[in-house]
Order: sequence, then C-alpha cells, then structure tokens
Amino acid sequence: MIPAPPNEVFQRMVDLRRHFHRHPELSFEEVETARAIMAELDRLGIPYEYGGAGSGVVGRLAGTDPAAPTVAIRAEMDALPCVERTALPFASETPETMHACGHDAHMAMLLGAADMLRASPPAGNVLLVFQPAEERGNGSLVMLRSGMLDGADAIFGVHVTHHYEVGEIMVTRGTVTARADRFTIRVRGRGGHGARPHEAVDAVVIAGFLITSLQTLVSRTINPAFPSVVTVGSVRAGSAPNIIAEDAVLEGTIRTTRHEARQQIVDGLHRMANALGHQHNAEIAVTMGEWSPPVVNTDRETEVARRAAQRVVGPDAVVEQDYPSMGAEDFSYYLREIPGCYVRIGTRGADGEYIPLHSPLFDVDENALKVGACFFERVAHEAAARLGRPRADTATEAV
Repeated sequence: MIPAPPNEVFQRMVDLRRHFHRHPELSFEEVETARAIMAELDRLGIPYEYGGAGSGVVGRLAGTDPAAPTVAIRAEMDALPCVERTALPFASETPETMHACGHDAHMAMLLGAADMLRASPPAGNVLLVFQPAEERGNGSLVMLRSGMLDGADAIFGVHVTHHYEVGEIMVTRGTVTARADRFTIRVRGRGGHGARPHEAVDAVVIAGFLITSLQTLVSRTINPAFPSVVTVGSVRAGSAPNIIAEDAVLEGTIRTTRHEARQQIVDGLHRMANALGHQHNAEIAVTMGEWSPPVVNTDRETEVARRAAQRVVGPDAVVEQDYPSMGAEDFSYYLREIPGCYVRIGTRGADGEYIPLHSPLFDVDENALKVGACFFERVAHEAAARLGRPRADTATEAV
C-alpha cells in the first residue's frame, strides 16, 4: 500500500528531490543545499535556525499542547564523492559528486512532511533536522553540540534502500547497524632502486602481505556466529615504477556487532602489524579511530515507529530486519542522548532491479517519497501523543 499525500505536496517533493540530486555537495560543504532547504521553509512559513557553513538547518514547528513531548525528525544533506552513471535527466552537474545514498530523497521527504505537519500540527513541537556530513560519520555530533536539538524528547530517522520494495517499511527494535571503526596502517621501509631490492625494504610488498593477512582476522579468529568485516579501502604507496617504495599507507574499516569480536580484531591487527614489522625489518604503526557506534533503537520509540508505519502502509508491509546491517550510520550518536528509532524505507521499483547504496547507478522510485513523508508526518503525531515525560532512557549499547 502506497499512501497518497496531497498531490501538490508530492509534486513539490519530486521537484525538490531532483534539484538536490542535480546539485549535490560533499560533507561539510552543503551551503547551497542548506540555502535551498531554507528557501523552502521560508515558502512554508516555518521558522528555522542555521549554524552556517559546515552545520545544519533545524526548522521549528509549534505543537498544539505545550506539555506534549518535542519530537525531532532528521534527514541528511551530504552527497558522496562518486561519478554518476544513471543517465537521469536530472543527473549530477557537480563533477565527481553524487547523491548515491539517497539523501536527496530524505530531504525531500522531510520537507514534504513539514508541509503536511504545518497544515495539521501534532500536539508536541517538531524539530525538522537537516544534518550535514553523515557520510563523514560525525555530522550528527555537530548538530548535538550546536544545541539546536536541546529539548528533544525523541528522534526518528529514515533511510531508503533497495532491500525492500516501495510501500514497505522496516522497523526493528534494538541493534540495527554495526559499529564501525577506522584504522590507518603506516608502513615505513627503506627506499631504493628497483634493480637492487636487496638494498631496500619494500613497503609495497609488506602492504600486500598485510592486505591479504588481515582477512584471516575474520575467517580464522572470530566466531563465525559473530558478523564481522575488515575492509582495506585505500592504499597509497610509491612514486615511480623503478623506485622501491619507502612508505605505504593503508586505510580501512572494522565493522562488528559484538564488543568481544571488535576487541579480537583490533588486538589481532596490532599483533599482525608488529610481527610483519619484525619479519621484514620495517616500522609499522597502527592508528585506530571510532567512526560510528551501532544504531540501537529504543523500545518505546520503536513501538511508536511501528504503529506509525502500520498506519501509513498497513501491518503486512511493516517488516523486521533479520540481522543487523554491517553498514554504519551516525544516527547512532543521537540515540546515545535522545531515545528514538531509525527505520528503512523500501525504494526498489516495479522492475525489481536491486542496486546497492553508494553505487554510481543508484536511484530511487519516487513513489517512495510518499511513504517517507507520510511516515515522518505520522510518527511526529504518534510520538507527541504517546510519549509522555520525563524523557525515556536511551538504549544500552549492545556491542
């Protein structure tokens, strides 16, 4: 079942989504995107705060009951460094930048919901949160530190996905996404001439050993029942084909759903780097950095989201996630301070073709805009009506 918001609202969402898609901006560079959002809020007569370049926009809708909870609903503004290959008539006009993760749709959904909420306000106040830099993993922290979300009693977010069809909404309590940690491995060898390897310590060869060996941390160290992924996503080394590289830098991520699995991988990574350094007479340094904690939906807010989803698409189209996604999402930082729920909106179209997020071919069936906007609108009403004060405790981190 696909809901039917007012036709003029839907058409406006389509126009906005295509505008955002045509003019994507990278994390912390979303100046024109923020300007377009503020122009639409001005058109709707909704007041807002803007923190300036590198920050976000928060619209403020007054509810009908000052004693009712304040509900935040969030969308992301940033795009990815990606060369688009969709051939859409509104494809990206920004070189090597694309809304390959559906944030253009999220913003349009939230603005459509704002239009409907303006016409029919809920009991409580609503914060319309347009956040920068989700793809960098720390834009939500910028919003929390700005103080613009102070007073929020609950927060809800959505994400489009081809894992589900248009008209389906995934709502799951507890852990929804994995924890993600970034790592950097710096290999320092000894440079030399390509014809005389015995006089050098080849950082490229050592990096190659590391890339292959790191995969055994999951396949031969971690309990197979504990989902874990180690990915080396970036390798930088060398300056010329006839020079043995002195330095190499590997960057990657560790994704886990259990604390003990994460610790085993981190310990193993350090152990492996130290051993290879001794074996090859090189200096190998490992630097760890948390990217995003897991998204852990809180119980009461999950039930509110489930009820809202059922009202929007019907009970049979509300599905649960079988197991946590290994993807990361900085909505998790909100949930450390504000109880809430993160859901997924199906956007696989009638052709049934699955295209993954972050693909240069990614697109959404625009009927999903109706689902997302109506979910945002309904969850604001349900949360304001059903979540009393004082604020519920946030969920305990599960990994």
